Amino acid sequence: MNMDFNFFMNDVVANARREIVDAGYTELKTPEEVEKAIAEKGTTLVMVNSVCGCAGGIARPAAAHALHYDKRPDHLVTVFAGQDKEATETARSYFTGFPPSSPSFALLKDGKLCAMIERHDIEGHEPMAVIQKLQNAFEQHCEDL
Repeated sequence: MNMDFNFFMNDVVANARREIVDAGYTELKTPEEVEKAIAEKGTTLVMVNSVCGCAGGIARPAAAHALHYDKRPDHLVTVFAGQDKEATETARSYFTGFPPSSPSFALLKDGKLCAMIERHDIEGHEPMAVIQKLQNAFEQHCEDL
């Protein structure tokens, strides 16, 4: 069997994109879209998506299920590391003090970073632990629905 790697990866990427969009996140593919989204007033959760196993098995499910909470961000957005490189780089420029990490989550309030969940906070952890980290950040920085 001869499988075209690019064909396979395109399918993996498409599924990873669809999964986070179906959870209610707006996909940002350009630096301009990132700038506009982060400039919005209120709280914005940025999910840095990727194709790795911890993104699919932990981060994306946590991103979806963490939203079932009394407090949550005003805006939900996502960039895709390794795919939409310029958009991801622009988003990461707001994550001051943190090295590039994917998957990861950044919670911003009025464009300023207030909480960060890095790959090492995700990889090797159960989805419920990541959900709790996200909801703790929501509790501290977001308003009641």
